[in-house]
Amino acid sequence: MSAEHDELRRLLGGYLLGGLDDNDTDRLDAHLRDCDECRDELDRLAPVPELLQRLPDAQRSAGVVEQPPISLSARPTPANIEGLLRRMRSERNREKRASRVRWLAAAAAVVIAVVVGASVIRNNQPTGPTTVLPSAGLVTAQFEAAEGSGLSGQAVLTPKMWGVSVSLDVTKLRGEGPFLCEVHNAEGKVEQAAVWGPTTSGSAKVIGASSFQLHNVSSVSVADTDGHVLGTANVD
Repeated sequence: MSAEHDELRRLLGGYLLGGLDDNDTDRLDAHLRDCDECRDELDRLAPVPELLQRLPDAQRSAGVVEQPPISLSARPTPANIEGLLRRMRSERNREKRASRVRWLAAAAAVVIAVVVGASVIRNNQPTGPTTVLPSAGLVTAQFEAAEGSGLSGQAVLTPKMWGVSVSLDVTKLRGEGPFLCEVHNAEGKVEQAAVWGPTTSGSAKVIGASSFQLHNVSSVSVADTDGHVLGTANVD
């Protein structure tokens, strides 16, 4: 493998959580079109946002003592980020049903460290069109802005064995943030798929995930920190 391949593979954590700038995002988009290994890696990491959402319950059930917050002055090197991702993959491979709750807490804690590092290194969210990798059965839904919102963009939903991957490409985000992406199913249940902060351009590309199967997803919505829905993409 080339040095460039190794460098781009280390960016997958930030790519998944919307923490790269335009240049790195475009480089990784182009690389993913031709690299099966990195596409497989991205697919394995896609459930991470759902793990983060379940962290508080998992910690309480497992009796995990809350750790002190990570210092925002920490600036992890690409090697440290790769080490964090490697630890998460190792935990995932050793997962057993009896220890599932403890593993969820450990995996989420690792990814939180990556998120903090990405937020310090990158002070802007990526913008521009989303490059959708070929995948059988994916669905693209266009956002309809709520009254007074102006939000536009699309949500690309890709079916997975564990649920659905949600790729957002939105513009004209208004408000202070953080912004929330929620997935709604046909029974009226809602799952949070992603959370991200404001950007100077009002645009963002974010990848999230839900445990809902694609055939049961009715819509994807984006809301501001006060819960006001900014736009909804209905899934036919």
